Amino acid sequence: MTLGHIAFLGSGETSLAGGRIFESLARLIPDPLRVAILETPAGFELNASLVAGRVGEFLKARLQNYKPTIDLIPARKKGTEFSPDNLEILKPLLQANLIFMGPGSPSYVVRQLHGTLAWDIIRARHRLGATLVFASAATISVGEWVLPVYEIYKVGEDVHVKDGLNLFSDFGMHVSFIPHWNNAEGGVDLDTSRCFMGMERFEQWRKLTPAENIIVGLDEHSGIIMDCEKGICDVHGVSSVTVLKSDSAEMYASGSNFSLSELGNCTLPEPIEKGIRPDVWKMALDANKTNDDETPPEEVMSLLEQRKQVRADKNFAESDRLRDEIAVLGWTVKDTKEGQQLTKM
Repeated sequence: MTLGHIAFLGSGETSLAGGRIFESLARLIPDPLRVAILETPAGFELNASLVAGRVGEFLKARLQNYKPTIDLIPARKKGTEFSPDNLEILKPLLQANLIFMGPGSPSYVVRQLHGTLAWDIIRARHRLGATLVFASAATISVGEWVLPVYEIYKVGEDVHVKDGLNLFSDFGMHVSFIPHWNNAEGGVDLDTSRCFMGMERFEQWRKLTPAENIIVGLDEHSGIIMDCEKGICDVHGVSSVTVLKSDSAEMYASGSNFSLSELGNCTLPEPIEKGIRPDVWKMALDANKTNDDETPPEEVMSLLEQRKQVRADKNFAESDRLRDEIAVLGWTVKDTKEGQQLTKM
């Protein structure tokens, strides 16, 4: 089984830089592209569906060449009809090969997803090859330790640390993420770097985390794509990312890469489904088999390409023969104004 890529954005998921990152990922995903966008991070807001919907519209336009199917997952709050434990609203996650979470509240994300069916499905899909993309609040939430931005910056609570969803604990790593690393909205009068905390409060927060905690700081409109199979992190966007350890700090500019081992010794779960409920793993496996069955084999695609050429040459007898040959392999070809459409029988 192949682990999917994981991407983290410091901000700007619907910016030019964010679009380029999504396109880089889309090129790595076999057709058809199925995108699932979780509303959870902003689930406490009245316009949660609009927040996720804007990302969906952006991806529909930006990735139009890949003809993506885009589903919004309204997993907003536990104990409601829009619960992250409601399988009915989570079903598109089982088919998705690109899963995105973005803006909202990091603390809220953790509170609503920890221990849920949704979080188990997301982790299972990643272990079966799906790409995960996190931006802004979601970037913070999936680390081992959470910087509670709203509580400190907006409400005025003392600097403190909260547990994160800890995605990388599955791989034996201790990593936390801080987006908006180089934010400068406060101008010369107010330090809003380090996700609006400022250097002084960020250092207070950092000292509250264990020494083994490795922090990845993501500049705005910048991010990384982790290739878990090759063990490489590629830096994308307009600026850089910073890897902060107890005894060192390394900055990596856009266009560069660094070894995943810089973030810890990444070891695959053994067995691969470790830590995921057996019923959820089986559900994900069954859905993955369905996805594989719906992907045309190379033989079918080769015949389809031959048929396209003979139709261009107006050799319709040969075109019909190839159509029948494709049908024997279990696929139907329909000729439309947009070209040949292939569907499984």
